[in-house]
Amino acid sequence: MATILCVDDEPSVALVVEDALTQAGHMVVGVQSVPEALQVLAKDSIDLIISDYRMPGLTGLELLDMLRRDGCDVPVIMLTGYASIEHAVASIRAGAVDYITKPLRPQQLELAVSQALELVQLKRENEALRREVMELRSERQIVGDSEPIRRLLRTVAMAAPTKATVLLQGESGTGKELFARAIHEQSDRRDRPFIQLNCAALPEGLIESALFGHERGAFTGAIRRVEGAFERAHGGTLLLDEISEMRLDLQAKLLRVLQEREFERVGGTSPVRVDVRIVATTNRDLGAEVAQGKFRQDLYYRLSVIPMLIPPLRERPEDIPLLAHRFAVRAAADIGKEVDGIAPDALDYLKQQPWPGNVRELQHAVERAVIFATEPTLQMQTFEGARYGLTPSHGISPVTPPESTPATAPQKRRAASPPSPGTGRIGIPQPGASEPVVFSSFNVADAERLLIERALAAASGNRTRAADLLGISVRTLRNKLNSTGEEDQQPEA
Repeated sequence: MATILCVDDEPSVALVVEDALTQAGHMVVGVQSVPEALQVLAKDSIDLIISDYRMPGLTGLELLDMLRRDGCDVPVIMLTGYASIEHAVASIRAGAVDYITKPLRPQQLELAVSQALELVQLKRENEALRREVMELRSERQIVGDSEPIRRLLRTVAMAAPTKATVLLQGESGTGKELFARAIHEQSDRRDRPFIQLNCAALPEGLIESALFGHERGAFTGAIRRVEGAFERAHGGTLLLDEISEMRLDLQAKLLRVLQEREFERVGGTSPVRVDVRIVATTNRDLGAEVAQGKFRQDLYYRLSVIPMLIPPLRERPEDIPLLAHRFAVRAAADIGKEVDGIAPDALDYLKQQPWPGNVRELQHAVERAVIFATEPTLQMQTFEGARYGLTPSHGISPVTPPESTPATAPQKRRAASPPSPGTGRIGIPQPGASEPVVFSSFNVADAERLLIERALAAASGNRTRAADLLGISVRTLRNKLNSTGEEDQQPEA
């Protein structure tokens, strides 16, 4: 049901309008002049206005002008007893959504009202979608005012309008995807698809199909033709995330696509031409990967037309306050909590941390602090306690593990000093060995790394056998090796 305002100095016309629209389920408010209409608009919520073209005093066109001047976005249907092209054109130019001549026919009136209300609904949905897009872009906005970030943003602005391939290198969590999206959104492809493909997350047997698609019957289970990432990104941008994880044979096919702008689907024989802008990311040094024979040199040069190195957070500590405030506001809004800022000593504390997980780790630290906070301003002790899942209470610092305090933990991590005698050497029996596996600390990551090294040594570098010994899948083992920057030198079975 809509609330409709009828402005007409003829009572008979107002009666027809009210009767027809009331039967259609709407509520009608009738007035006889423009000043009365303005009074109704000032106090009531109106969805649609039906106004006479000519009235004593102010006319319907003058009402339209007043609404536009005051920023009142209410659609208007114009009525007139003088059917003429000039009146219709004048009404539409003034902002009316429709034009109806007298005498009124109920069916014609109902149709015009229905179409006008549908237009209102579409406008509201469009505004809601626009707000969501702006909020999403705000979340994806690159935050930072340090010189490295300003320099990168200048590079993005110059590279985005071109078709050049961009290679984004940097540690995990530095925001490589944000820069890739910034390149897309600042290019003339912004209204075309932005497709992302994580080369490390896909099973090795499906990467080729994910990239190029496949034909029906190409393999078991291929019951229909499927478009790959290149076809779906046609006219837009394709982000190849963690490109260093791609197999060498697929690297050759990718190189051909980049050079020829065409490919064949898996199981297909006809070439498919595409217009795609490539942005690739990696958390490794691709130059070193090329030197070790793990990445094709020609593909590396093809991808790094515009190379960009995203600096780790520890190299731009001046950006930490901006990022922390952004994450705090967002986290507080998500959980309905009031946060008005971060204490200066807490910001100093955050700037002193090494952040091996970079921006992603900082975001999680701030989110934890917001959850554990007991006052609107986030204090340093809140961040300290949140690291261990402890809740600070009224200015009392939380109890921290005996081997280190949060204030000294970063220095210990940076110094990487070995544990002193007696800090906890742990021996775990090893099947088939005379001596147990000995761990020098209680750190789970250290224990996991040592177990993986032992398993690879026992399996002579064979990942499949090592994964069986560890009781995990080969894919899980590969991800763990990638996350620590370690790789065995033996080929996979």
